[in-house]
Amino acid sequence: MFSNMDVLKVYSAMARHAAEAQTHASKNIAHADDPGYRATSIESFEDYLNRTALSSSQAAGFRIQDTGTPTSPNGNSVSIEHELYKSAEAMDQHQMALSVYTKSLDLLRAALGRR
Repeated sequence: MFSNMDVLKVYSAMARHAAEAQTHASKNIAHADDPGYRATSIESFEDYLNRTALSSSQAAGFRIQDTGTPTSPNGNSVSIEHELYKSAEAMDQHQMALSVYTKSLDLLRAALGRR
């Protein structure tokens, strides 16, 4: 019954994805004034799941891509507003992943009688 814990794997991967997205947003903000810097982001969590669902291992890293935002006259493509939005979105995703992960563990403990 408890041999396949896919929900824990999915939400663990979601927490890792959110942490990586937060890292990219903060890196982009740190380089907001660097001439020629191109903002990057990681693939969506949905794209990551679709890509890794066919393989038995979710050890594959997240793909990095150019954000495609317009560049300023100095060639920098960082939008502070966009990065702050992505950062807040990543924080929400991380919180949701941890909440579901924690509740799933609580359910397992309750099923085992170890509350």
